[in-house]
This record gives sequence, C-alpha cells and structure tokens, in this order.
Amino acid sequence: MKARIREHVGISIKPISYEGSRHIVEFAFDYAEKHGRKKVTAVHKANIMKHTDGLYLEVAREVAKRHPKIEFEDRIVDNMCMQLVQKPELYDVLVLTNLYGDIVSDLCAGLIGGLGVAPGANIGTNGAMFEAVHGSAPKYKGMNKVNPTALVLSGALMLEYLGEKAAAARVEKATAAVIADGANVTYDLRQPGDARPVVGTKEMADAIIARI
Repeated sequence: MKARIREHVGISIKPISYEGSRHIVEFAFDYAEKHGRKKVTAVHKANIMKHTDGLYLEVAREVAKRHPKIEFEDRIVDNMCMQLVQKPELYDVLVLTNLYGDIVSDLCAGLIGGLGVAPGANIGTNGAMFEAVHGSAPKYKGMNKVNPTALVLSGALMLEYLGEKAAAARVEKATAAVIADGANVTYDLRQPGDARPVVGTKEMADAIIARI
C-alpha cells in the first residue's frame, strides 16, 4: 500500500473471513428454522467497509439462498439502530458481526427494560455458556439488591439448549408473570407511583420459584 500515515495515528485491523461469516449466518438461519421464526436480517456497514463488511454481506446473501423458507434482508448498522427504536416489530432474528452485535444488543436491552433483564448465550461448536448480558457486578456482591432476571432467563436459554423446552418455557413464563405483577421486583423494575416495598434479589428469585 502506498498510503502515507502521519505521526500520532492509531490503526485497527478488522479481519473478516468467509468461513467465519458463513458459520454465524448459517447459525442464524438454523436458529430461525428451529424456533419457527420468519425472517433473518444481516446487519453491516458494507457501504463504507467494502472489503470486510462487503464480504460478510456477500456471504450472508449466499447463505440465504440455501434457506428459501426464511425471509432475508440486510440493513446498514446505523439505520438498524434507528429502526429498532422506531419500528422494532418489523424485525425478528438479527445476525451481526462482533462489534455491531455488542452495540445493538445493549440498545435492544434498553428497549425492554435494561441490561438487568437481558439473558445471554455463547454457543460454540462443542459447547455453550450462558450468562447475563451485563456480566458480573462485584460492587453489588452480597447486597441482595440486583435484578436476577437476566441470570434466571439465561438459565432458561440453557434449558432450551439442553432440549428441556417445556422447563425453559415454565421458567420464562414464571419470570414474566412476576414482573407483570410487580409486587416482588427489584428497584429497577418498580413502576413510578407504585408504593409497594421494593424487594431484593433473593425475594424476587423466590417469587419466580413459587410461580414455577
């Protein structure tokens, strides 16, 4: 390359491979088929990053042709963020590369109540790990204060992965019922004007268990 780079400039390299792109997009379509979903949307910035995101988008379109029963579309990542805020009902399964997925997942969590209610699944070829999207919060250790929803629902994702679909559905339904009732939820889920006392992590978890 003949490009001249001036002093005091930082450079990051963004490698995107054909094989890695194919793997994640195939996973998205397989997920859609197994869960009765209707559409997969590939999210990218191929209009600017033509050699990296362009490759990813090309592979996504190629994979989509092998799954004709699932609708396919693509969106530029900045437009996708706006669309999710304005018209979230138009989207179903999103497939993104790592950086965009990290950003958009937090945006989606914000739409449904914050990171405290967002479960996470890290699924590989030979194993899987399930955790709350927000990770750990050491400063709240032992305070019986934080919202347990994300971790409980991560457990539901684990049950589903293990083939225990009925058990997963019971956990998810019980969690939703406790949140909807509002009597046994942590401070971040308390509705404005609700004068009922706020409960802690343990009490909310016990309420979910009782519903199950």
